[in-house]
This record gives sequence, structure tokens and C-alpha cells, in this order.
Amino acid sequence: MTKFKRIETGIDGLVVIEPTVFGDHRGFFMEAYNKEDFEEIGLHVEFVQDNHSKSKKGVLRGLHFQTKNPQGKLVRVTRGSVWDAAVDLREGSPTYGNWRGVLLSEANKRMFYVPDGFAHGFLTLEDDTEFLYKCTDYYRPDYDAGITYRDPEIGINWPLEQYDLTEEELRLSHKDKQLPTLAQLIEQKKEKRH
Repeated sequence: MTKFKRIETGIDGLVVIEPTVFGDHRGFFMEAYNKEDFEEIGLHVEFVQDNHSKSKKGVLRGLHFQTKNPQGKLVRVTRGSVWDAAVDLREGSPTYGNWRGVLLSEANKRMFYVPDGFAHGFLTLEDDTEFLYKCTDYYRPDYDAGITYRDPEIGINWPLEQYDLTEEELRLSHKDKQLPTLAQLIEQKKEKRH
């Protein structure tokens, strides 16, 4: 029996994963990761770092990526819920600039595998939401980069109204408030080359 179900998103490599959950009156049990079982569903990845964050409702983190040593991420929620988004930034990809979003929650136990080469971010939908992610490379602050969550060309449809949130209520870090659009980032890159 396969312990994990792979759900395609329409962007190569970006997948939703549903674990098999065993539950009864006492609670539940599930495997959150198993290398052999992940390989069985076509995910041949090696993780080197685990991260854990806790956020209030309305916190928006992202969209982040590393310019060198890019990180693939297996993300999930153990408490509360988030709306998670990933943008394909792989040069030459037929879906470059396209995004997908997915609801991850304590209740649905879904996971989202975001390969390296994607910008990633999430919006917390409940207070005290806990978000865990496994990474395929180490965090390298020197290569930390990002694009704004509201890039008009990418056009991510953050579900604010659906979760009784307004743009003014969003809680972003100072760094995330300053992030450029993808077009600005590309322009900055060109300027550095000249």
C-alpha cells in the first residue's frame, strides 16, 4: 500500500501530497515523511534542514527563495491553517512566472512539495498556526531573496475575503514589505551585470 498520494498541480515538480492517516477515538497516527515511499511517488529528494514557525492570523511570509543553493521545501501545518503559494522561477520552464496555491491545515494534513527554483510564501488563516518545512539545502542568508506577494504580473489571488482578512490587516516583516516585483528583480540583476 502506498502511504502517500501525489496530486499534480499543473506545474512540473510542484505537488500536493496526501498522507495516509490512521485515526480512532484516541487520536491519529501518520508518517509525515518516508524516503522510500516518497521515491515510490516520484519524489527523489534529500532533506538537510527542518524549520518550524508559529504565526498569528494574517501573517504573510514571502515570497522567498535563494539565488544560489536553492532550497526545495516540503511544507505542512501541524496547528491551524495556511494558504500556501509557490511561483515557478526556473529559467526556461514553460510555466515560468506561474503560481499555484493550496490550503494546508491541521485538519486536512496535506503537504506541499515546492521544488528548488520556486519562490514560496504563505498566509496564516488562524492564530497560533504552526508551520513546518523540510529543506533540501541549508539556509544561506547571503543568497536570501524574494519578490513581493502582490506582484501584479504574477497575480497571486490571495484569499483574503474568504478568511475575513483585509490588505490592511496583513502582518508582514519589514523585509517582506520592501521586496521588489519580479520585473524589478530582473532589472536589478541586469544592472549588476553591466
